[in-house]
Amino acid sequence: MNHPLRCRCGTLNGYVGHPEKVSRGVCYCKDCQAFAHFLGATSDILDEMGGTDVVATLPKYVTFTQGIEALACMSLTENGMLRWYASCCNTPIGNTPRDFKFSHVGLVHTCLEDPPRTLESSFGPVRMRVNTKHAKGKPKLMPISTIASVVRFLSSLIRARLDGSYRRTPFFASDRGTPVVSPKVLTSSERERVMNAV
Repeated sequence: MNHPLRCRCGTLNGYVGHPEKVSRGVCYCKDCQAFAHFLGATSDILDEMGGTDVVATLPKYVTFTQGIEALACMSLTENGMLRWYASCCNTPIGNTPRDFKFSHVGLVHTCLEDPPRTLESSFGPVRMRVNTKHAKGKPKLMPISTIASVVRFLSSLIRARLDGSYRRTPFFASDRGTPVVSPKVLTSSERERVMNAV
């Protein structure tokens, strides 16, 4: 059963297919925290320890049905991860590598919140906590389930590369592998501002 995906104001809509195939975790890295500061929505995105609840899935399972013109993209650095959001209301959507052959998107929980269903009922419990050294506290470590989740997800990335399904993505032009929206790369002063906020 598909799970709805939408921005806060309802302009950008879509869904995530095969929610049973995702890996759900919390990332505490400084870059994810900086992204939340860039969007000006830290209280909506970050938990009390600075973590972002992320649902990792394959881009081929993400479909936008409305408001694709609101999709925007930024990067903290010239070669950094691409961070997608809805420009209409600054709702974070997800993070992808720059090379679409690494078929991965980490969807941020904010675009997946759907009152009739909880994230846990659709995607299962959090099974990973990563980059915990940057947490504002001491989150509970999950070494065994983290390793199991990473191995399972890596196998799906390998299959997507081998069968060519990595080309099915709403974030990149499948014939060229270029982002469907030109990323805004932060200037050094812009990057310093958001990193200092972390």
